[in-house]
Amino acid sequence: MKYLGRHLEERLLRHAGLFKTVLLAGARQVGKSTLLQHVFPEIKAVVFDPVQDIFGAREDPDRFLETFGSPLILDEVQYAPELLAALKRKVDRSETKGQYLLTGSQNLSVLRNVSESLAGRIGILRLDGLTPAEQCGQARETSWLESYLNDPDTFVQKIATLPILPINRSLCEYLWRGELPGLSTFANADVPAYWNSYVQTYVERDVRMMADLSDLAQFGRFLRLTGALTGQEIVQSQLGRELGINPKTARHWLHLLAWSYQWLELPAYSGNAIKKLSSKPKGHLQDSGLACYLNGIPSPESLLANPLFGNLFESWGVGWIHRQIQRLPLAPTLYHWRTQNGAEVDVVLEYGGKLFPIEFKASSRLSKHDSRSIRAFRDTYANSAPGIVIYGGQEPYALSEHAIALPWKTV
Repeated sequence: MKYLGRHLEERLLRHAGLFKTVLLAGARQVGKSTLLQHVFPEIKAVVFDPVQDIFGAREDPDRFLETFGSPLILDEVQYAPELLAALKRKVDRSETKGQYLLTGSQNLSVLRNVSESLAGRIGILRLDGLTPAEQCGQARETSWLESYLNDPDTFVQKIATLPILPINRSLCEYLWRGELPGLSTFANADVPAYWNSYVQTYVERDVRMMADLSDLAQFGRFLRLTGALTGQEIVQSQLGRELGINPKTARHWLHLLAWSYQWLELPAYSGNAIKKLSSKPKGHLQDSGLACYLNGIPSPESLLANPLFGNLFESWGVGWIHRQIQRLPLAPTLYHWRTQNGAEVDVVLEYGGKLFPIEFKASSRLSKHDSRSIRAFRDTYANSAPGIVIYGGQEPYALSEHAIALPWKTV
């Protein structure tokens, strides 16, 4: 399979020159191992297994590290948590940078048995699924988001010159297939089989390792429920009620999804200009293809008529924003905003003392009416930049005095 360049390549190299240890974290099969092997082809890699103790790393981690030396890639390190304390002792003996490069598909916070952390000795990067630019071989191009955050007024004036990616799939097909690198060679007819295998492996292997669940089948049903919840506000008291799960258990299971990089929640923006604001978080599955599979959507064509099409596009868009900010030196904070009167902005980024409102509309055509929520937001907060509506069309243009329309294919 042809290697696709990733946005994080440059930051990964810089981190290896700044920190003794680097962790590349992210969901399973997003390309963590491939990225490390591409950027550091000369470094030996050891891949850990949840069952087998590879080279006795769990039984005697100090001897393991002495035997293999450094630099060394330690792949899926969550399966050998005993190594982390030994790594701390090892890297403290030398000031050399880039001694160990780790990957993990579970957040380090779930490694509860680790007695000593690598705080101060480790640089952490997150890798998610492919962005449109990465899929088109343009990972090194400056993203529209970076230009927008750095100088929004100039960005708005130059939207006519923004490059559009040569994506040869329709929006429905793009969302339905998803963003995992392994899907790039799959025909549409085989995509459901890929996601079926992915879900089975995730539930039966990853979740079992993260938590002692008495009913994996029930968790699998809950996972499917999150597909229906994506792009919606999360009502804590009702969470899991459809499956007979109490809200506390359901919230814990959402934490498991977040710890394994499958789920992202945006807190509600709590600016004090309006008292009647929603305080509920909004949840998003991180891969649109997984969300389509969990919702039983059998083809790209059926997605077009599905009532969740708008929610799925929004969740994809939130994931797209989240993937782009991973390459920034300082990431903005992400929120959503909603009033009791129905005005809603899907993403609000807080960066450099300004607020940046972004909406997602799956429609291929927009009108000035589609920017009304951005207008309400800007009328409320004086420090807000001109807004952006990401939509399913082809051309960038001024939508109103408050917002511009950008195609989903924008670099």
